Amino acid sequence: MHEGHRMRLKNRFLKEGLDGFESHQILELLLFFSIPRRDTNEIAHRLIEKFGSLSGVFEADPKELAKIQGIGETSAFLLSLIPQLSRRYASDRWRDKPELNSSIKAGEYAVSLFTGRKYEVFYVICLDAQNRVNYAQIVNEGTINEAAVYPRNIVETALLHKANSVILAHNHPGGSLNPSRGDMEATKAIKRALEAISIKVVDHIIVCGEKYVSFAERGLLD
Repeated sequence: MHEGHRMRLKNRFLKEGLDGFESHQILELLLFFSIPRRDTNEIAHRLIEKFGSLSGVFEADPKELAKIQGIGETSAFLLSLIPQLSRRYASDRWRDKPELNSSIKAGEYAVSLFTGRKYEVFYVICLDAQNRVNYAQIVNEGTINEAAVYPRNIVETALLHKANSVILAHNHPGGSLNPSRGDMEATKAIKRALEAISIKVVDHIIVCGEKYVSFAERGLLD
């Protein structure tokens, strides 16, 4: 019975993709590859019940996942791999040196950097003279609410990667897209530090989920 159900679910995916699947069905399908001979439907429901959503399952600590009946070390590893795999996929689509010559491109690129990240992270995206990405460097990782930013670290990163200009980017994993007072003050401090070595801040992108806001578009860099 399980084999027939598995084949139907696989064929449905091959025909329709995942758009019409319920969250538990996506988990069920994924768990086929780590649980070869058991009914994964009940396990998938247990995961959703415990962690609240599909993203909640993928972002859960592997040790917590392994506590769910039917989830072993291999399944916990597989589920935890998904967010980082998604982020790597999104990043790879941009290839090696994407040209970020507009706020839209900068925002889309920034969104790809934060896929699956549960905590606030601050990036410096170093650009060459043609606005192509030399390197995107994490300069700080914080709690779910904040990441302390030190201009000195950003200056060192910009010099190390031979930046002609930079785009700052950070995420608000659990909050609003609106820039906070701290965001504004940190941006001004970083701008001053980089201007002293003739490197321009061309944008600061805040990401929340799949959405973003650009300081340049809002006129907040002046």
